[in-house]
Amino acid sequence: MYLWVGLLATACAGGVSPSGSATKGAPSEQGAAAAPSAAGEQELRRIVASGRLEDMQWPNFSDYGTSVKEFYDEAAYQLGWSQGGKPTPQALEMIALLENADEKGLDEIDYDGERWQRRLTAIQGAGADTEAGLVKFDVALTVSAMRYISDLHLGKVNPKTLHKDFDPERHKYDLGEFLRKRVTGASSVKEALARVEPPFAGYQRTLVALKKYEALAKEEKPDPLPQVQKPISPGQNYEAVPQLARRLQFLGDLPATVNVSEGATTYSGEVVDGVKNFQKRHGLEAAGKLGSQTITELNRPMSYRVEQLQLMLERYRWLPRTFEQPPIIVNIPEFLLRAYNEQAKPQVMMPVVVGRAMRTQTPVLYEEMKYLVFWPYWNVPPSILRGEVVPKITKDPAYLQKNNYEVVTFSGQLVTDTTVSEDVLAQLRAGKLMVRQKPGPKNALGLVKFIFPNDQNVYLHSTPSQALFAESRRDFSHGCIRVEDPKALAEWVLRNNPGWPREKVDAAFAAGKQQQVNLPSPIPVLIVYGTAVTKEDGKTYFFDDIYGNDKKLETLFRRAYASGR
Repeated sequence: MYLWVGLLATACAGGVSPSGSATKGAPSEQGAAAAPSAAGEQELRRIVASGRLEDMQWPNFSDYGTSVKEFYDEAAYQLGWSQGGKPTPQALEMIALLENADEKGLDEIDYDGERWQRRLTAIQGAGADTEAGLVKFDVALTVSAMRYISDLHLGKVNPKTLHKDFDPERHKYDLGEFLRKRVTGASSVKEALARVEPPFAGYQRTLVALKKYEALAKEEKPDPLPQVQKPISPGQNYEAVPQLARRLQFLGDLPATVNVSEGATTYSGEVVDGVKNFQKRHGLEAAGKLGSQTITELNRPMSYRVEQLQLMLERYRWLPRTFEQPPIIVNIPEFLLRAYNEQAKPQVMMPVVVGRAMRTQTPVLYEEMKYLVFWPYWNVPPSILRGEVVPKITKDPAYLQKNNYEVVTFSGQLVTDTTVSEDVLAQLRAGKLMVRQKPGPKNALGLVKFIFPNDQNVYLHSTPSQALFAESRRDFSHGCIRVEDPKALAEWVLRNNPGWPREKVDAAFAAGKQQQVNLPSPIPVLIVYGTAVTKEDGKTYFFDDIYGNDKKLETLFRRAYASGR
């Protein structure tokens, strides 16, 4: 198996299996337990059975009730986080991690971050209520730790809430056993929990970027650039050139050594280069023109970028850790496809065109490519047939013949490829017949399609409309994904098929006849959605939330625990 490479390269480390048993690099560490009095044990059992602790920020922990019960059952209801009436070193280290959950792109409030110091002060004091306080402290820490570990491993939001077709196998931890055996007695709680995080280098780079942008958010002083009525070209005047230079330097797109006088009004030189750098990092046309969209992105507060990075970390946690074969990954907002080699490095990269934001969005999904077809037919989807093709046939009965279409039955029997009669048109309107486009260079799918069966009937394919790949924003399709270099992708897909060198791929493209080629092993295909990508050079690239998925996820992310209060 291959570790998933995310949007970028991967880094692997020792881990813990879902059952909590040790894997290489994770020695077993069993913590000691403290026995409460009979009254203390009774109170502990009551709280665990109720699934609720009013002392917590989010009191209802019924979602974790089975795991919490297992945690205490396993140790005969002894406390897990204190000895001799005092918190264990592991408890203090766990609390420190919860208080700094923001460093992982999570929200410390979900894990009682602001309440721990008060609790520590209370249980370390003397009084008749000491044991009752210890019991509540123990349950609160157990529940908070479970929430934190689960969120760190799987994410706070179930991806199927947003993407019904995205359902990769994701291994859950046996939280009760894992916490008792791997955390409460760990020599390093931080190291134990590091094993549950996504093992991707891209994830680690995103954590570093988050820290940087959180610092920028604290340093930032609101000073929005004035908007323009029409784009400012290099050499033209812009009233806020010094202000623009300061913003570019703050963001790291213009060297700090560049000096721009306060009276400068000509938009030129290194400031233009800085704008081009910024545009490259934000999915904009990097021509150096200072237009309204560029200024809008320049004026985005750093808190907005922090949110993008937090959501990117969340999406990393949704992903499977291993694949049987190196995958193909398409990142929708980036308009980019990456296919990886056995060393977990991008071997093929190319621009793609995805579904329109307004009506025909490309779905986020995880499937397996089974075969590809050279010189394919294009079976016109019913929605396009009703909304586009039938109206055109109505206006021009010879439309099919002019555009290389044909009417067929659902079994593939030809009805007509010339003029469409009123009877045939009526059957098309009634959905009793279908239309397909014949194979050829002008076919909407180009000369090859790559099939990974899915409920949305989405696939990768070539296209005769190459001009669209020059656009910076490329959401133009009906939902399928158009690839810029289909021959390179076909060569990569067929690399494990005996007898399919590049020469044979070229011949298949030139053959003029349909050919299906099955793959000996399915290839994982991930269509993902990430608006913040931190690359190997440490630079972070931000992309427009073209489908509004960030906005939807942000709402669910913030309300994850509040909804079950």
